Amino acid sequence: HGGFEHNLQSLRVVDQLEHRYPDHDGLNLTFETREGILKHCSAANARLLDAREPGGVARRFIDGTQPGLEAQLANLADEIAYNAHDIDDGVRSGLLTLQQVATVPLFARFVAQTRRDHPGLTDRRVLYESIRRMLSAQVYDVIDTTSGALAAAAPQDADTARRSGPLVAFSAGMRAQSAELKRFLFANLYRHPQVMDTTSQARQVVCELFAVYCQRPHELRPSFAERPDRERAVADYIAGMTDRFALREHERLTGQRLLT
Repeated sequence: HGGFEHNLQSLRVVDQLEHRYPDHDGLNLTFETREGILKHCSAANARLLDAREPGGVARRFIDGTQPGLEAQLANLADEIAYNAHDIDDGVRSGLLTLQQVATVPLFARFVAQTRRDHPGLTDRRVLYESIRRMLSAQVYDVIDTTSGALAAAAPQDADTARRSGPLVAFSAGMRAQSAELKRFLFANLYRHPQVMDTTSQARQVVCELFAVYCQRPHELRPSFAERPDRERAVADYIAGMTDRFALREHERLTGQRLLT
């Protein structure tokens, strides 16, 4: 039915699904904001979007240019925050140990610094302080690297910056260390048996909700049930759910209780 991709869905929300104004759908956001929302896009989807909006937010995925500097910064900030939160969540949930994460070079040096500067701290405080130091080091690395790239490229306007390659970036060393941290998290957290089991149940919830709503559209909210594009309406409805509401709806419609 056209598939589902979360960046495209985010753009769809702000362009079409929000109904807050009397004379148009969507939020009437600027090009730059919409460009930043569309962080990733396949070539096939980019061509479809570009056919509807020639030269629009999907064009850069076709011609190989970069998003604006603000979007580049937001993308990198997202990556930095994502890794830090996942270390925090992984250790506090018990899926990872501090000792495990301390084998990753990027994090190991901040654990060592924290223990040296604050002997006797509990593991939890060591975790928080090490994450704080890692965040700071990455932020300052981005500032220094980006300053150098901007000075070298000297873009005169936003369009020139888009054609200059990535300008907001990690240094080569930090990029390599960040990639190593990602590989560690992928292998030890995202593919942890408990996480995989939870993911499998979540996939079951979404798939079964989709099937039930397609068969029984009267179970949807009226604004979705009345739409002629049933499958896409169902996808939009499910995509807007919180986890808790999705689980409640799944139990109500199927009698199964998952992810308790």
